Amino acid sequence: MQLAGSPSGRPTGKSSTGTSQTGPGDGPALSAAMRALGVGAPPPQLALSLVLTVECGFVLVGFLNILDADPGALVLAASALGFGLIFVIQLVHSAYRLRRVRERWGRWTLTLQALLTYLPLFGLGFGWGGMAGFLGASVLLVLRPATAWPLFGLVVAAACATGPLLGLDPVNSVYIAVSTVLTALIVYGLSQLAQLVLEVQEAQQDFARLAVTQERLRFARDLHDLLGYSLSAITLKSELALRLVGGHPDRAQDELTGILEISRQALSDVRTVARGYREMSLAAEAVSAQSVLEAAGILVTTELSGEPPQGEVDTIMATVLREAITNLLRHSKAEHCRIESRTTDTGDIVLLITNDGAQRGTVSRWDLSAAPDGSGLENLQFRLTSVGGRLTSGVDESGHFVLRAEAPLRRRPGARSA
Repeated sequence: MQLAGSPSGRPTGKSSTGTSQTGPGDGPALSAAMRALGVGAPPPQLALSLVLTVECGFVLVGFLNILDADPGALVLAASALGFGLIFVIQLVHSAYRLRRVRERWGRWTLTLQALLTYLPLFGLGFGWGGMAGFLGASVLLVLRPATAWPLFGLVVAAACATGPLLGLDPVNSVYIAVSTVLTALIVYGLSQLAQLVLEVQEAQQDFARLAVTQERLRFARDLHDLLGYSLSAITLKSELALRLVGGHPDRAQDELTGILEISRQALSDVRTVARGYREMSLAAEAVSAQSVLEAAGILVTTELSGEPPQGEVDTIMATVLREAITNLLRHSKAEHCRIESRTTDTGDIVLLITNDGAQRGTVSRWDLSAAPDGSGLENLQFRLTSVGGRLTSGVDESGHFVLRAEAPLRRRPGARSA
C-alpha cells in the first residue's frame, strides 16, 4: 500500500528560497495567477468549516438512521462510539494540517476505518451502510492515484452488493450505493478544496518572503556595485589632495572639487538604490574611470569601438567596468590599464579590462571564485547571466589580469530580467 506524500499525492517538502538565484522577473505569470487565485479563493477558515460541517452532517444522518430503528441502549452507545471514531479518522484523512500524521500512520488509520466500516455493517444494517462513503473518500485522500482509484472502485462495488446481502429492497439497495458514491466524492472534493486554499495561502507567503529576499539581494548588489567605486575614488583623491595641499594648492583644490562631485554622485546613487533602478552609460563610466585611474598614477588606454544602446545592457556593462576599476584600485598594484569594447559578428558586445597588476601565481585560470573579490564578481555574473551574457576573469599568458564581459545587444529568449 503506497501512501501519498500529501492528500493530493504531491510531495509536501518545501524547498528553501533563501539562496535562490532567480530574478524577480522569473515567474511574473505564475505569481500573478497565484495572487488572482488567492483573491478568488474562500478564506481557509471557511473551507475548513465546510469540510467539518459536511462530515458532521453525514455522521449525524447515519446516527439518525440507527436511532430510527429503535435500538437498545447498548447498541446506541456502541453506534455513537463507532460514528465518533470514524469522524475522527476521517478528520485525520481530510485535514491538510494533519498531513504529517497521515503520511506516517495513514495505512493503519485507513485499515482501522475499513474495519469500522464493514464489521458493524451486518449488526446495524441499513443505518451503517452510508459509512462506506467516508471510506471511499479516505482511500482517494490517503493513497496515490494509481492505487486509490481501483480501491475506490472496490468500495463502490461493495456498496452495490451491501443492499442484497442485507436483504434490502431494490430502492434501499440503490440508495446505499448512490449515497456511498456521493458521500465519497463530496468529502473528497471539499477536502481537496480546503487543501488548495491552504496551499495557495502558503504559496502567497512564500512569494512574499521570496520578494523580500530578492529585494535585499538587489539592494546589496546595487550598494556594492555603485558605492564601492565612489568610496574608493573618494579615498584615493583624498590621499592625493592631502599630498598636494602643501606644495601644489591649485591641484589639491581641483582634487577636492572632484571629491565633492563624486560625493554628490554617491548620494544620488544611494537615493537611486532606494527607488529601485538606475540607468548607467558605458561611455560615461569609461570617462570617469579614466579620470580616477589617472589620478592614481595609472596609465590608461581607452578604446570603445562598440557601445551598447541605452538600456539594460548598457547599464550592466557600465556596472562591470565600475566594479573592475574598484577592484583594481583596492587589490592591484597596476601601472597600466586598458579598457576596450567591441561588437562581435554574432551581435554581442564584449568589454575587456586588462591591467598589469596581477600577482604571479594568485590566479592561474579563468575562474571567478579565485579572484580577490568574489562577491563583487558574483554580482556581475548574476547581472550578465540575467541578459544571457557571461563573465570570465584570469591571468593571460603575458601575465596581465583580464576581465572579460560579454552580453547580447538584444535580449535572448528565456533570459531573466536583472
